[in-house]
This record gives sequence, C-alpha cells and structure tokens, in this order.
Amino acid sequence: MQSFVYSSCISNAIPCSIVSRVFLCLSHTHSISLSLSLSLSLSLSLSAVSFVDCGRGSGLRFESGDPADFRIGADGTVYAARTLHLSERKGQSLKIRMKDAEAQEVWLTHVSFTLPNTPKQVPEIVFPWRSVVVGGDGSVSRVKRDWVIPPINVPENSRGQFPEELVKIRSDRDKINTLRYSVTGPGADQTPTGLFIIDPITGQLSVTKPLDREQISNFHLRAHAVDINGNQMENPIDIVINVIDMNDNRPEFSHQIWNGTVDEGAKPGSFVMTVTAQDKDDPNTANGMLRYKILSQSPESPSTNMFTINNKTGKIITVAAGLDREKVSQYTLIIQATDMEGNPMYGLSNTATAIIRLLDVNDNAPEFTRETFHGEVPENRVNVIVTNLTVTDKDKPGTPAWNAVYRITSGDPTGRFSIPTDPTTNEGLITVVKPIDFEMSHLYTLIVVAENEVPLVGGIHRTRQSTATISIRIIDVNESPNFDPNPKQVKLDEGLPAGSTLTTFTAHDPDRQGQSIRYSKLFDPANWLEIDPNSGRISTITLLDRESPYVRNNLYNATFMASDNGIPPASGTGTLQIYLLDINDNAPRVFPREAEVCERPEPNAINITAVDGDLSPNAGPFAFELAIRPSDVRRNWTLTRLSGEYVQLSLKIGYLHSGVYEVPILITDSGNLPMANTSYLRVKVCQCDHHGDCVDMERIMAAGLGTGAIIAILICIIILLVLVLLFVMWMKRRDKERQAKQLLIDPEDDVRDNILKYDEEGGGEEDQDYDLSQLQQPDTLEHDLVKPVGIRRLDERPLHPEPSYPLRSAAPHPGDIGDFIHEGLKAADTDPTAPPYDSLLVFDYEGSGSTAGSLSSLHSSSSGGDQDYDYLSEWGPRFRKLADMYGGNDD
Repeated sequence: MQSFVYSSCISNAIPCSIVSRVFLCLSHTHSISLSLSLSLSLSLSLSAVSFVDCGRGSGLRFESGDPADFRIGADGTVYAARTLHLSERKGQSLKIRMKDAEAQEVWLTHVSFTLPNTPKQVPEIVFPWRSVVVGGDGSVSRVKRDWVIPPINVPENSRGQFPEELVKIRSDRDKINTLRYSVTGPGADQTPTGLFIIDPITGQLSVTKPLDREQISNFHLRAHAVDINGNQMENPIDIVINVIDMNDNRPEFSHQIWNGTVDEGAKPGSFVMTVTAQDKDDPNTANGMLRYKILSQSPESPSTNMFTINNKTGKIITVAAGLDREKVSQYTLIIQATDMEGNPMYGLSNTATAIIRLLDVNDNAPEFTRETFHGEVPENRVNVIVTNLTVTDKDKPGTPAWNAVYRITSGDPTGRFSIPTDPTTNEGLITVVKPIDFEMSHLYTLIVVAENEVPLVGGIHRTRQSTATISIRIIDVNESPNFDPNPKQVKLDEGLPAGSTLTTFTAHDPDRQGQSIRYSKLFDPANWLEIDPNSGRISTITLLDRESPYVRNNLYNATFMASDNGIPPASGTGTLQIYLLDINDNAPRVFPREAEVCERPEPNAINITAVDGDLSPNAGPFAFELAIRPSDVRRNWTLTRLSGEYVQLSLKIGYLHSGVYEVPILITDSGNLPMANTSYLRVKVCQCDHHGDCVDMERIMAAGLGTGAIIAILICIIILLVLVLLFVMWMKRRDKERQAKQLLIDPEDDVRDNILKYDEEGGGEEDQDYDLSQLQQPDTLEHDLVKPVGIRRLDERPLHPEPSYPLRSAAPHPGDIGDFIHEGLKAADTDPTAPPYDSLLVFDYEGSGSTAGSLSSLHSSSSGGDQDYDYLSEWGPRFRKLADMYGGNDD
C-alpha cells in the first residue's frame, strides 16, 4: 500500500460541487493550483498529485473515507455531498482508497483542506455613466452608456453566515455628493420582503436567508441612488438574481402503485405500461433529469428478468417469453427513479410498485371429465334435461376463454336435442327440444364436442378429451290416441234433420300393445251432434241451421275425445268442422223498420231495402209491392223501384194527417224456391219545416225528452222561484222587526237616552233633531279658520279628531220643540256673560264656578212641579221617560 497527501484549499463547498480530482499512475509528482468558480462570491482552489503510470486502465475503483461529505466519481472526481464549511473540516483530511480488483492492490491517499490566502472578492456594479453632449443650440444633454448588467447567481439552500454579501453597487457620483443606495422589487420591499437588503452608504447588497429555487427561481430588483435630500442622482438599474438549483428534491412518482396488464404468452417487446415520476428541481440540469430502473421482480419465474424499463421514458415492456397465467397470474416490480441522470453515487432516488396482471387468453381447450355419459328420458317429453356434461378448463373462470360451448357432431339428424351451457358451472345440459317416439327409436348415441366462446390461440389445438360420447335411452309410456286427420272437415246442407249420420271420426293408438278406445263428446256449443262411443260414428240430434249464432263463416266446430284403457289411461281430442251449405230457408224483411215523412207530398220519399239471413243467390235482388189490404194503403202510398235492392216509399195523396201508420209491404227474394214475406214498415207522419224536418212535439220527444221530463223541469224551476221569493220576504220582515224592536223596547231597559256626549257642552242628546253647529258663534268659527298653526286658547278643545258615534234615526217630534230650541239658542247668543266658545270648552278642569246660568232658565223660571208633562207620553216611547220623571207620578 502506498500513501500520498493532497492539499485542497476550500472556503465553502455546496453539494455536488467538484472539490478535487485524483490523478493516479502518472510519471512523476507535482503540485497544481486550480480554481473552480461555483457561484458569485464563492470559489474553490485545489491541488492534485499524479503517480507513476502503472497501466491499470479502467479496472480501478475509488472509495471515499467520508461518504457523508464527499463522493468520488468513476473518473476520480471528488464531489461535495452537502454544504461544507472550513470550520467543519479544520484539522481533518479526506482519506481516498483505490482498489485494483484484478491485481488485488490497494492505494491510499489523504486530502487536506486549507483556507485560501486571497480574501473573497465581492463583485462591484457601477451605475452607467453618462457623457455630456453639447447641441447646436447650446443645450447640454447626457447620453446613457449602452451596456447590460449580467445576472447574479446565488445557490439555493446556502448554509453560509447571513447576511451573505452578493454584490456592491456604486455610483461614480459618490465622489462629488453623499449618496444613499436602496433596492426595490420582490424580495426587497415587496412580497416576500426582507430577503435582500442593501447598505445605504456602501451599497453592499446581501441576502438574509437561504433561498428556495422551487418557490422563486429568480428575482428582479431595481437599485436606486439618491442624495441626502432624496433627489435622484442616477437612473435606476435592474439587477437580476438567479437562484441556482441544488439537488434538494427527490423524484416523486405520480402513483405509489401502478397497475398494468399484458396477455399471457405475449411476445418479447410487448408494451405493458408507462410509469412516470416528477422532480421539483430544475429539469434543465442534472438535478431534475430522471432515470428509471427495475430493482426487483416477484416472483422470479420463469426468469428473473421478464420485463425491462426504458430508463428515460419509464415505458415497461416484456423482455422474455414464457408468460403463463395458469402458472403465474401476477408480477410485482419495484421501480426506482433517480435524478442526476441516474448517478447512484450522488443522485436522489425514490421507488414505486408496479403490479402487472396477466390477461387470460384461450390457450387451454376444455376437456370432458369422462369419455362417455349416459342418460334416459320418457318419450314425448320436451324441455327436460337428460344429463349434465362436465368439463375442465385451465383458463380464467367467467371469461370467454373459459366459457364452454357444446356442439353435437353426429347422432341427432332431426335436431331433437340441444345442449345449452350452465353459466355458473360451465356444464352442458342435454335437453330434449322435440318429442321422441319410443316406437321409432329406443336409443340415441350422440357425439359432442366442447369448445370455447373464442377460438384457441395460434399453435394450440383441441385435445382428444374435448370430445365425448352420450348414450340416451328412451322410456316407453302410454301415449294418447290420435285423431287423423285433426281437424276433420265435412260439407253438408243446412236443415239436415235429426238422426242423420254425418261421418265417422276415429282415432288410433300409437302404442304397439293392443288397447281399446272409447269416444265421447267434449264440446258441442249448439248441442247438435252425438257420437257412438265404440265406433266413433257422428249423427245429428237436431236440425242444423247455418244462420245459428254458433256458426262462424259457415263453419260449426265440435270437439270429441278418444280414451284408451292403458295404465295410466290416456286420451286425445279431435275437432270436427262442419261446413254448412246455404239453402233458402229465410224470408226477407223490410229495413229500416221505422221511418218519417211529412204531411205534404214534397218532400216525402223514404228509401227502404230488405234483409235476408240467406246468402246469394237465395237473397237479393228483391221484389217489393204494397199489400192489397187494407185498401187505403195503396190509396195513400206508392212504391218506386230504385234498384234490385232498394225502393222508394212516398205519399200518393196531397195531404195525410200527422200520426203513425203501419204500411204492409210484400217482399220476395230470388231463391230457387222464392220465399215471400209481408213486412210492416212503421211510418210517422208529421209537420215539417221548409227543410223537410219534423217540427212537432213528437219530434222533440223523439230527440230525447218526454212529456214527463219537461213537466219535471218546469216544476223544479217553479220551486226554485218560490224559494227565492220566500227568502226575499224573510229578509224584509227581519229588517222590519229589527226597526220595530228599537221602537218597542221597554223604557225601563232603554239606557241609550241616559248616555250623553259630555265633551261638547250645550250639544244635548244625539237623537235630537237639531244642528249643534248652530250653537257656535259665526265670528268664532271664522276666527278658528284663520288662526295660525300652533296657537290655541287655553279653554279651547283639543284639535284632534272627535270620535264618531253611530247616528240614531230621529223620532218625530212636534214643532214647538224646535221653537223651544231656537229661543234658547237666541238667549245664549245674546247673553253677555256666556263664554263665546260654548261647544269647544276643555273639560279637563272647569274651575271653581261657571258663568253660565241654569239650563232651566232657558224656558221658564217656574219650577218643574208647576208644569204638566203628561202630554209627553203621547209623543212616543222616547218621551215617556221624561213624562214619568216630570209628570208628577209618584212611581
């Protein structure tokens, strides 16, 4: 082992920055001083030693003695794994070991760190100077120098001592004036504030805390220079600060678990899925450049590398053949994403899980569990399951590659069997779909092939176990007798008498053993027929009529039953259809049966025809004529032939009284033996309007309302009018009683005369018929109208609205009462001691006395006992109370 010492000068180092490079196997040893610019205001110097060339080539491997702080690349480059300070490495050295795996040799060297002798230089930015230009008019102007200040680079996540100096800003005018420097913009006086500060005197721009490029990648500041009075001395300059990205973010997968599928048996190179990860670091640098790799595969069958991944795109494909879902249905891959372009020494990494499911394909044919299946079924039974066919299939249950389809290849030429598949068990259900006759065949042997809903993949063939033989035995049962033909049709003339033989309707027994058959009638709606129970001979028991309602389209249907004596007994039915031929056995009848004509000849024609239950030629054309009797028929009426089916009936005379007439008409059909019939037409003769429509009461009644209905409607209307009249009379009577009740009330109970309105003095009772406004003096009223708002006498009534009282009807009174009131009013107006506003006094407080005299002095100075008030009782109930009070009655 050989030992060497390197000396490297370092002030500050950031992660992944190059510290030194080790050169080995050179011809001699010498010292080299190198300088590597890491960022603005931060540099790194190192020394390197080389050794004698030993021709080791690329078989050398480097190891760092302090991997937490330093990493060594394959080419011998030393990287700082984190931010380093000299104080941390003071008195320490870095041990570097090199191994030669082939020669089993080891070299060891030490790297020491010293502080550079040169102090840190802070760049200086000077405001652009302006030159003075004198114009032709003698004016002086300054021209700005055309140059751009380069951006300042600051590494993120710096662990240096803060505030850390970045750059110094200076104006060439500071030699003449005392200047003050300041910066504005995001990071200075705008959000986020306080990241950058500047010394107002020296112009030293510093950063106060570590920066994060993932939050803000660059800052745009503006530097200002003013004098002590605040006057701008220089135009502001723009300063751009770029945050240099550091590898401080691990890659993050979009999902922690990725799911993909691929068909089993897929060829190498088949696409499976694509996984992706993101890195918050700068994607334009190695910090954000990701590389993917597969760390592990589970299970490792049939090989450890069944899949591969594109290290840049994350695309996963198959790389080997042999994917078999029946052996391995799912693979689990651990995927790693590493930044720094996948460098395992200093790149950050993260992992995710990729689950790959193998999709089933039809690479396994269904196989029967047995070569031969047996079953039995009774004859003539349908929709019954004979036996179940069971198969096995290694493909995934429930998929088209597993679902079995059964096909009969031989043994069933007439298609009497089908084999549907049970969707749950995948079994084949042999089912009878057509009746099987034991007498025709006792045994069926079927060859059945089992397949899948989808064909087998290429290269896979059906095995011998996919074919089976099914043996089905037919069980004999007692079959019902069969009528032949069924239905049986016979043609007969209608009118065949009772007891006539129609036909013999027999059945045969399909069973081979001899059995007797008996016949019976099952359905005979008109009860026309009977059948011999032994021979099956059918005869009539009544007359056959084609015009019967049980005959449809000349056909009459009857059902008969044949029963054997087997065990258990069986029976069958047959239908006999009798086609009845028409004969002329129905006479024609007039149609319509009723008609209307006017009393006058014009218009008075009626179109009539005839109906016949027979068919042509036993029906029309018809011959119409009026009957001879009674004699007035031909005198009053006449027939006019329109066609072979219609005639016109009209009045023959000029006038016929209104009424209902029965007109006999003789009608004859056109049968081979014609039949005639006298049919009566009911004709209503009525008065008609100019349109020829009946207008008499009978016509109205015929339209829907009879005499009884009209009378009932009139009675209802009369009753309704009477009720309305009674209600009106009752309302008037109630009003009269209410008025009379007010006049006839008992004087002892009538307290209305005792309720006075005392808020207007001298007004009297409300039911007295005189105008209270006449008690007021005219000059007073006029004074009130022109009085200013807000001025009111102390003894004046308040100016709020008076309460309204219901007016009572004034009772009649003699004229001397009016004279009495007017005399009192005149006396009150001429009384100098009376207050001028009698009706507007405020009664809240009346004072100790009153200037008004007694009311009794208005009429007479005599006492009440000297007057006779009995005459008041003659004035009505309203004055009877006064008569009782002043009439001298002791009661």
